[in-house]
Order: sequence, then structure tokens, then C-alpha cells
Amino acid sequence: MKRILLSLSFVFLAFSFSVAQISVTITDGIDNQAVKAKMERSIAAILNEINAAQAADRNLNFAAMGVNTRVQQSMAMLWENTPFMCTDDEIVEHCITTGTGYQIRNIPLMMKPTATRAFNEEEYQEAVISFDRQGEVESFYLSISMNLYMNVIKSNLELTDLRRRQMILDYVEQFRTAYNQKDIKFLEQIYSDDALIITGKVIMQRHIENDRMVTSQKIQYNKQSKQQYLTNLRRIFQNARYFKVLFDDIEVMRHPVNPNFYGVTLLQGWTNNSYHDEGYLFLLWDFTNENAPQIHVRTWQPDRIGGKPLPKDEIFSLSDFDI
Repeated sequence: MKRILLSLSFVFLAFSFSVAQISVTITDGIDNQAVKAKMERSIAAILNEINAAQAADRNLNFAAMGVNTRVQQSMAMLWENTPFMCTDDEIVEHCITTGTGYQIRNIPLMMKPTATRAFNEEEYQEAVISFDRQGEVESFYLSISMNLYMNVIKSNLELTDLRRRQMILDYVEQFRTAYNQKDIKFLEQIYSDDALIITGKVIMQRHIENDRMVTSQKIQYNKQSKQQYLTNLRRIFQNARYFKVLFDDIEVMRHPVNPNFYGVTLLQGWTNNSYHDEGYLFLLWDFTNENAPQIHVRTWQPDRIGGKPLPKDEIFSLSDFDI
């Protein structure tokens, strides 16, 4: 009996620490075969280490990934908030050429709890890994879905605007990932010093109608400075065991007069261990300095009021702000 139990124990341990190796194939979109092969090896190394760390309930070993310090810091913050694993043994994807290099999107991840980092539920998300022209990893972010990405890219085929739209989507994904990482430093950099922050909340109001007391809902808006907003956000980050931001229904509009300004409207899902809401997020981006774009306006509105969807003409957009 002891031998049988001992054998079963070894089988269980072998199963627990046996992690299938992930293979990566880039089908097309890049002609340089040496860079292509380098990118395939890098993605495989990153994903295999992620899965090994998840299986062993430990921190990431960046030496096994071969990524730079900036990527290490970004992934470590994301891992601390919501550990994850790659759900496929084989990644076969198209390469997207950007203004500075390449991207591989649609990398499937399952955000998973571990013994030491617990959150409420597993959830499917996708990652995007960006590379420079030499095939060196530049970033690892949680991505918007591929259909949303392509809808924005295809909405205007003017070459200059297409390049800007790729940049905007890249920064939107960095912006979203920064919240999931609780990365206050990045948010301090991306918001301009004079940024206008507007947050709406639904409140109840009462009034007399036909000699009767009637209760209805309206949205009350609160303005904050950048420092007020970030101070409140720091407190939220400190009190939240985990944090999750999702984006959907993205729309990008270029300013008709100043081509450096873009309005981005998203449907945002915001969740932590004690709170959840959904609403419309509007961001006014300034790409005058493409190496350091900034957000001048951030607004949030609930997506429903009085049980009905918020009317489209009440959703903040580019035309609501003077530039």
C-alpha cells in the first residue's frame, strides 16, 4: 500500500509540474526570416516561462525570457495584480507592421488565481507583444480585441492617419494595461498637468408633477484636477486586492482643424474585488509630441440611466471641447 501511495504521489508531482511547451509560428507579414525566427523564439520563451511560473505558483523568471528591464517591470506589475497563463500549446499568428517595428496580437491568456494571489474568477483576455525592427521585445500589453483593432485601422486609409491610428491604439492598450498594473507612474506621465477629469454618477432627484411626487434619475458631473484624480486613484489601488479594466466599442475621431488631436471613445468595464461598473470613457489625446503623447481630457459617464441606454447625443465626444 505504501508503494502504491508513493507511486501515486510521484505521478501527481510529475503532473503538477509538467507544463506543455508552447510553439510559435508567424505565418506572414514579415519578410526578414532571421528577425521572424527571433520573434518566434522570444514569444515562445515568454509564454513558456509564464506557464511554468503559473504552475509552480511563483514569480516570473525574467532571465528565462530575455527581455529588457522596462518589459520586466511592466510584466511584474501585471503579474502581481492578476497572474495569468497562455491557454494554447500552439500560437499561429500574422505579423502586423507598425511605424517602429512589428506586433503579434491575439495571444490567448487566462487570468488565473493562485494560492498566494487570489481574485474572484478566471477570465479570458488577449495580449499583444511589440518588437522593434531588429526583433527585440519592446512591450507586453493586454490588448483590445482584434475586431475592434481592425475596425479602427480600416476606418481611414490615409497613410499618415493610419500610422497615427496605430499609435493611438498602442497607447490605448498601454493606458488600459497601466490600470490593470496599478501603474501610477505611467498615468502621471500620460495625463497633461492641466488635464480635465470629469466623472459622472447617477443620482436620484424628486420633483412635483401633476400634484404628485415623482422620482427620476439624472447624471451629476464632478470635475477634478490631475492631482486630485491621481490621489483618489492611489487610494483605490492601495485598497483593491486586484484591479481589472476592459475596453470595448472603440471609436477614434481626428480633430477637423488640428490633426494632432484625437478623440477616443470607449465602453469601459471597471472591476475590483469590491466594485464594478460600466460606462463610456472619452479621452482627448494630443500627439503633437509623438514620443510623449498626452491626455488633456478624461471623462466617464454611466452607460445607462433610468434603466435605459445613455442617449448617443449625451455621450461626450470631440466636439464638446474647445482646442
